[in-house]
Amino acid sequence: MKTLRPYLSRYRLIIVLALSLMLFELVVELASPLLLARLIDDGILTEDLTVITYYGLIMIVLSVLGFIGGIINSFLSAHVAQSVSFDLRQDAFRQIMNFSNKNHHRFPASSLVTRLTNDIHQFHRFLFMSLRIAARAPLLIIGSAFMAIRVDGELALILVIAMPLLVLFFIWLIKKGVQSFRIVQRALDRVNLIMRENLAHMRLIKAFLRHSFETSRFHDASDVLKDRTIRTLRFMEMGTPVVLFFMNLSIIVILFLARGRLEAGTIEVGEVVAIVNYATRMMYAISLLSFILMAFSRARASYSRMEDVLTEPIDILSGEKDIQVTDENLIHFDHVSFYYHDQDYPVLKNIEFTIQKHETVALIGSTGSGKSTLIELISRLYDPTEGTIYYGDQPLHTLKLDELRSRIGYVPQESQLFSGTIRENIRFASPDATDEMIKKACRDAQIAETIEALPDQYDTHVTQRGVNLSGGQKQRLAIARAFISNPELLILDDATSALDLKTEKKLLDVLASLDVTVLLVTQKVSTFTLADRIILLDKGEIKATGTHQSLQEESKIYRQIVKSQS
Repeated sequence: MKTLRPYLSRYRLIIVLALSLMLFELVVELASPLLLARLIDDGILTEDLTVITYYGLIMIVLSVLGFIGGIINSFLSAHVAQSVSFDLRQDAFRQIMNFSNKNHHRFPASSLVTRLTNDIHQFHRFLFMSLRIAARAPLLIIGSAFMAIRVDGELALILVIAMPLLVLFFIWLIKKGVQSFRIVQRALDRVNLIMRENLAHMRLIKAFLRHSFETSRFHDASDVLKDRTIRTLRFMEMGTPVVLFFMNLSIIVILFLARGRLEAGTIEVGEVVAIVNYATRMMYAISLLSFILMAFSRARASYSRMEDVLTEPIDILSGEKDIQVTDENLIHFDHVSFYYHDQDYPVLKNIEFTIQKHETVALIGSTGSGKSTLIELISRLYDPTEGTIYYGDQPLHTLKLDELRSRIGYVPQESQLFSGTIRENIRFASPDATDEMIKKACRDAQIAETIEALPDQYDTHVTQRGVNLSGGQKQRLAIARAFISNPELLILDDATSALDLKTEKKLLDVLASLDVTVLLVTQKVSTFTLADRIILLDKGEIKATGTHQSLQEESKIYRQIVKSQS
C-alpha cells in the first residue's frame, strides 16, 4: 500500500489529532477498572463514603471527557475517510481519462465502475473504522493485559497465554479473507458487466425476444455473487465465536483460581473484579477486532484493485513539441505496422501514404481490413508498433498530445451523444462556442432545419445515448460537433452511413467548400467516388491508391467493390 501514503500525509495533522483523542479514550477505559478496584476495596468494603465519592467523581469526570473526545474523534475520522476517498476517486478518474485503448482493454468499463464506487466505499469504511476503533482495539488488548499483570501477575498469566494463540488465528484469517474478498469483487464486476450490457442494449434484447435468456444470465451471475459473498462472510464471522470461546474459558479459569486465593487471603475482591473486568474488555476488543479484520480483508482486496488502476503504466504519453506544419503534407505514414497487444499477427502492415492539406481522401476496404485502426493511430489512441507517423514533418509521438487532438475533428462509427441538451452536445467539442457558431455548424451538418422544427429547438433534451433521436439525426449532430471545433483535419469514420443520398450530397458539398483536410472512411460508392483520392485497404495492407477513374482501370478489387453496389 505504498501508493496510499501520499493520500494520508495530506491529512497528517487531523489523523494525529484523531489518534490522540482515541488514545485518550483508551486511557479512560483502561483506568476505569483500576479506579473501580480502589473504590471497592478502599471505599465500599470499608464503608468510607469519602473514598467512594472521590473515586466516583473521578470516574464520572473521566467518562464525560472520554465521551467528548469520542465525538470529536468520530467527526475527524469521518472527515479524513471522506477526503481520502474523494482524492482517490479523483486521481483514479483522472488516470482513467489518460488511458489509451490498450489500457482500456485490460480494465473493462464494468470493472472500472466497480472500482470507483464499491471498492472505494469498502476502503472508506475501513479507514473510518481505523481512526475510530481499529487502532484502539489492539491497544486495548495490550493495555488490558498490562494492567491485569500489574494488578495480579499470576491470574493475568492466563490471559497472556491465550493472546498469542488468538493472534496466530487472526493472521491466518486475514490471509484467507483477502483472497476470498478479491473473488467476491470479481463476481461483482461480472454482475455490473451484465447489467451494463442489458441497459445499453435493451432495444436489441426486446427486438430478439431475449428477455428470458438475459434474465437467466443475470440470475446466474447474481447467484455466484451471492454464494461467494455468503461463503466469505461465514468464514470471516468464524472469528467471533472462536474468540468468545477462548476468552470465556479464560475468565472461568481465572474465577476458579481466584476462589482459592480469596479464601487464602492472598488477593482482594476488588483485584479479582478488576482482572475480570480487564478480561471482559479484552474479549470485547478481540471480538471487535475480528469485525475490523473482516473489514480490513475486504478493504485490502478493494484497495489492491484501485492500486492496479493508479499504477497502470500509460503507454500513450504527450510529447513536448508544438505543432508546425511547414509544407503541403499534413499526414504521412512511413512504413507503419500495428499489432494489438494480445495478437501475434499485424492488423496493419507496412502502411505508407501521404495526405496533403485541403485534400479529401477516402479510405475503403472490406470489414476487418484495418480502416478504423488506421485512423485511431492518427489521433494517437494507439501508437504504431513499427514505423513512424508524421504530422507535417514532425513525428506524431514528439508532439503535444492536447494540441494534436485539438486540431483533429473526429466522428466515430457509432454516434456517441451525452445526456443533456442538443446545444450542450454540440458545444462539447468547443465549450466557448457561441449560439451563432452552433447554428452555423448545424447548418453545415444539414441538421439545423430538423432542430429548429422541434418545440424546444437547441434546448431539446437528448436522453442517455441519444435514444430519442434517429440514427441519421445522431450522425449529423456528431458531425456538427466536429465542425464546431474548426479542425485542421476532419476524420469521418463511416459517419454518413445513416444519411440518405440527397442529404449526404449536400454535406459533401459543404465539406468541399470548407478549409479543412478530410479523411473519409466509407463503404458507399456514392461517397468515395467524390474524393480527391481513394486508398484501398485489404487485410491490413494498401492494395491500391488513386482516383476513381484510375482505380477502375488498375484494381480488380476496386472494380468488384463498385460492381457489388451497382
